[in-house]
Amino acid sequence: MSQDLPAVAPAVTAEIVGALSPRLRKRLDAAAVKIAARPAVRDGDTVRIAVDDEISLELHAPAGVVTTQGGIRCGCLLAPDCLHRAAVASAAPVADDEPAPSPKDTATDSGAAPAPEAATEDVATPEQRAAAGALWAAGAAVLDAGIEGAGAVLQAELLRAAHAARLGGLPRPAAAAVSVVNGLRAARSADPAHRLGDLTAAVRELLATAHRLPDAKDSELAALRGTARQAYVPDGSLRLYGLFTEPLITAGGYAGATTWAAAADGRLYTVSDIAPGGPGRAAAAADRTVRLGDTALTHRELSHAGLALSGATVSPTGRLGAGAAVKAVRAAGAAWTAEPLGALWAVPAAEQVARALRARAPGAETSHAGADLLFLDVTILGAARETGGDCLLAACDDLTLRLTAAHDHPALAHRDNLRMLAALPGARLRIVGRLVPAPQPRLHLLAIAHPADPGRRIDMGLDRLQRADLPTLPPQPTGPGPGAEPLDRAPLHLLRRRLEQAVAAGRRFLAVPGSLSSDAHRLRRSALPTAADLLAALQQAATERARDPFGRLLPADTTHFARAWLGAALYAEVAENSLCAAAWQSPDAAAGTG
Repeated sequence: MSQDLPAVAPAVTAEIVGALSPRLRKRLDAAAVKIAARPAVRDGDTVRIAVDDEISLELHAPAGVVTTQGGIRCGCLLAPDCLHRAAVASAAPVADDEPAPSPKDTATDSGAAPAPEAATEDVATPEQRAAAGALWAAGAAVLDAGIEGAGAVLQAELLRAAHAARLGGLPRPAAAAVSVVNGLRAARSADPAHRLGDLTAAVRELLATAHRLPDAKDSELAALRGTARQAYVPDGSLRLYGLFTEPLITAGGYAGATTWAAAADGRLYTVSDIAPGGPGRAAAAADRTVRLGDTALTHRELSHAGLALSGATVSPTGRLGAGAAVKAVRAAGAAWTAEPLGALWAVPAAEQVARALRARAPGAETSHAGADLLFLDVTILGAARETGGDCLLAACDDLTLRLTAAHDHPALAHRDNLRMLAALPGARLRIVGRLVPAPQPRLHLLAIAHPADPGRRIDMGLDRLQRADLPTLPPQPTGPGPGAEPLDRAPLHLLRRRLEQAVAAGRRFLAVPGSLSSDAHRLRRSALPTAADLLAALQQAATERARDPFGRLLPADTTHFARAWLGAALYAEVAENSLCAAAWQSPDAAAGTG
C-alpha cells in the first residue's frame, strides 16, 4: 500500500478488479507491488504515475478520494479493463465509503429517535442477511488463505461485500471488512504500523458480526448494524483543560493528531485533525491550528492550555464539532497535579480498568471518549525483554505494570522515549496510558509528566526526550525485582498464538496432525479445559477434508474452519478480559475477595 496515492473507494477497487480476466488476476499482486514503487506526481486533484516510458496512469481524486471508476485512467491499449488500473487501485489506501443513509440513520442524525414499534420485532432484512453472508464468505476465504494468500483478488471480494453492506445499512460489519483489508495490505507491504494482534482482532470483529447478524433482533441487531454517522448535539458552554496530544497513523492511509481535554466534572473530549497522509503528517499535525471556533491554538499548545467554548456541539463519543455557531477562545490550562485534572488520577486503578473493560464488552453501548484511558502514578523499575520487543516495567501500588509503545513507526517517538525512561529506575512519574487487555497489567504509554519538571508534560509520540531531560537519581538495586515473575500464570497465550498463526499463515498451517496437541495438553493441565477443547476443535476443522465418490479430496470447508476459529477467538477475548480484571486487583483486595 502506497501512502503517496490518493484513497480509492472500496466499490471502485472491487469493480475494476472484478473486470479482469483470470489470466490478469494471477499477475495482479506482482503488478500492484511494482505500481506502489513508482513515483507519484500530484497536480491539484490529479495524481500521475509513469508506468514506463510509454504508459502513464492518472487518478482524479477530488477531496483526495477516487470515487468513480472513471477517476482512474490508463494510456495502455487494454484500458479500461487493463492490469494497470486494477494494480493502482489495489495499491492505494481504502477510502471511507460514504454510506447511503437509511431511515434510522437519518432519524439519529437529526436528533430524533425512531418511532417505537412495540408490536413488531426488528429483524434483519433479506438484503442485510445477504450482505452478511457475503461478508462471512469473504472473511472465511481470507482466514483460510492467510496473509500471503489473501492477495488483491480476495481483498477486492471483501471490499465488494463491504460496499454492499454499507448500502444495506450495515456500517459496523462494513467498517470491519475495510479494517481487515487495510491490515492485510499493511502486513503484505511490511508496514512498520502492522500488528498481527490488530489484524486478528479485525478478523474476529468481521466474522462475529457477520455470523450473528442474520439471527439477531431488536437491540442486539441495532448494535451489530452499527451507526453510519455520529450525531453532534448541542452541549452549551464548556470550559476545557488540555491533557495531551496523541499522533495517529491508520492502516487505511490516514494520519494526524487527536488532542484530549477534560471538563471540570472529569468528562473527556477530543479535537482531531485526521486526513489522508502518512507518518510525516502525523508528526506535523500537532503544530496545526485547531479547527474550532476562532482560536489560533495549535494541537500542541491546546494540550497544555485550556479552551472556553460557547455553542459547543459534541458527538456521543466526546468529539467536539466545528460548526459555524461554535465559538472558542483560549483560556488558562491546569497542571496534572491541580484541580480539576488531578481528580482523574485519584480514581483507584482497579476502578479505571473495570470502566475500560465495560466499554470493551460485546454489546456495550457507545462509550464516551477516554473510557479506555488510565491515569496512574507509577515508579519506573527498568526495561524488560519480551517476544514482541522491549517494554518498560513500572510499579503502581502493589502491581507491576508493563508499559509499551502505542505505535512502532520509527517516525514517531514512542520507542525512543521508552528506552530513555528505562534509564531512570526509581523515578516517580504521573502517566496516561491506554489499557491493553492481557493476563498481566499492561498499557500503551501515551503521555507522562516530565521526569525533571512535573509541571511539564511529554507526549510520548511527539516529544523526544533528551539526555539533558533526565534527572540524576541515586543508584537503585539491580536485583530481579517484581518484573521477573512469569508473565502468564494462565497460559491463555497458547490459544491466542494459534489464532494469530491462523490469520498469518492460513488454515494449512494448523492442518499438521498433532501439531497442537502439546498446547492443548498444557491448557488442560492449567485448568483451562474449554480452551483445550476449542484448540482441538480448531485443528480438527483445519485438517478435515471430504472426498468425492471417486476418492478425490474436495476443497476444504472454509465455513467450518471459520466457525471453529471464531468460537476460539470469542472465548479468548472474554477470558482475557476476565484475567485482565483479576490482574489489576491488588494482592490485598484479591485476598479479601477470595
